[in-house]
Amino acid sequence: MKQFITTFFVIIVTAIILSGCASSSQSTSDNPARAKMAADSLKMAKLMAMVQYPLIKGGKFSGVIPVADPTEIPDPNRDYKLLFSVTAKNPDSLAKEINSGLDEVVRILNLHVASGIPANKLFPVIVVHGPALEAVANNAYYQKKHSIDNPNLKILHDLENVGAKFIACGQAMAFFEITKENLLPEIKVSLTAQTVLSNYQLQGYVLYSVSAD
Repeated sequence: MKQFITTFFVIIVTAIILSGCASSSQSTSDNPARAKMAADSLKMAKLMAMVQYPLIKGGKFSGVIPVADPTEIPDPNRDYKLLFSVTAKNPDSLAKEINSGLDEVVRILNLHVASGIPANKLFPVIVVHGPALEAVANNAYYQKKHSIDNPNLKILHDLENVGAKFIACGQAMAFFEITKENLLPEIKVSLTAQTVLSNYQLQGYVLYSVSAD
């Protein structure tokens, strides 16, 4: 809640500053780019005020905006086998933030629960490869690289608590020089992410590719 209030406050202050700058220097009609920035900030603040986190509270973009009376409803009695291919890595300037790929995984799970699917009907498998590997590293590794604690520990713990399984790619580990001892103990290791992806899809898992922008 504290993080949400802080984020909301920053957005509002930013919008006020941008609006003030636009009015003091020139009218918004003379500066459409600045006017759009101010309008987008206000729009984001309004949306963030409505956001809900029905399963896991991750980062600021992991929530769900409620929709009144949707007419397309998923089957709540079906098992939802979800396979996530996570390769996204935050830039070093955002090393203290939750990994954007893991945050997107949480958002997708929240969307399923918000749609009326029971949490016990979700079966997430999260395959971590490429530069995203450092997000599932232990504190010792993360501190050595970024001089801070791994900010993903809580979101990983929360995902594990709802039944998520984590699998790291051995090929990517070799390339990025990350050993099994560098990873958190709950992370399983495969020879390659590619066989994990094919194996689980053949079992009926739906693939979500979560990569860096």
